[in-house]
Amino acid sequence: MPLTTAHDRPGSRSDPLQARAEEMAPKKASRQILLHEIEEGIDALERPVVGLFISGLSAGLDVGFSLFLMAVALTRVEGELPRPVVSLLVANMYAVGFVFVILGRSELFTEQTTLAVLPVLGGRASVGSLLRLWVVVFAANTLGATAFAGLVSQIGPALGVIDPRVFGNIAHGLTDHSGRVMFLSGMLAGWLMGLLSWLIAAARDTISQIVLVWLVTGVIGFANLHHAIVGTVEVMAGAFSGQGIGPGDIGRFLLWVTLGNIVGGVVFVAFLKYSLARPEAQAALEVDH
Repeated sequence: MPLTTAHDRPGSRSDPLQARAEEMAPKKASRQILLHEIEEGIDALERPVVGLFISGLSAGLDVGFSLFLMAVALTRVEGELPRPVVSLLVANMYAVGFVFVILGRSELFTEQTTLAVLPVLGGRASVGSLLRLWVVVFAANTLGATAFAGLVSQIGPALGVIDPRVFGNIAHGLTDHSGRVMFLSGMLAGWLMGLLSWLIAAARDTISQIVLVWLVTGVIGFANLHHAIVGTVEVMAGAFSGQGIGPGDIGRFLLWVTLGNIVGGVVFVAFLKYSLARPEAQAALEVDH
């Protein structure tokens, strides 16, 4: 049975008092989050291809600042701080690009793997429209990420703020694993990004959203998990700076990590959260009707 909102039903109307009470509630109910996520997903699915591509390109470029700041930090503090402190510092730098992208409302592929699946599960969008969105956003993200990697691999060393060897260390930290490890690591990263999308919808103010983005993506960076788009910037910078990253490394990384991100976001967040919140949301909509 497709999940629809009260506004989708002829002659139905929502209760203003109930809506006001929900706005003043200390936290959002799961049905509110689900319906919000479905509407956001539909908006993305219905966007023209050109708009999606430009937004995705912007996201791929902006998220590259994570690598830039990580590489600068590693170059600056090399041999100066204990390893655990360096790891925490780099994890905080990793989160910066995500803050730019998510708060800036650009289209990031690892969010769409969760967000855009929900309208399909609710019967309000087709699988074809979902695949169209994924292909356009992924292509735009990877193009933007590659362009940023080319830029930063030139400007960082030229300014003297990045040692090219740092690009190689970061890139090899991602590619020097088996396909199984990259897939499972990517799955955990996709799971966390799906949770982040859900938590952002639950947050009521911008400060809370920034804290959530910083916390969740900082965990991904601290654990060195594989994220398809930021990882593309990292791996391509290693290739552009001549650090022993070849086409085979890049292709293997993109294949296993992208699959892992999709599985993590779709299976462990979209399906589970939808199954959890749908009965409550459907019951509330039936009452409105």
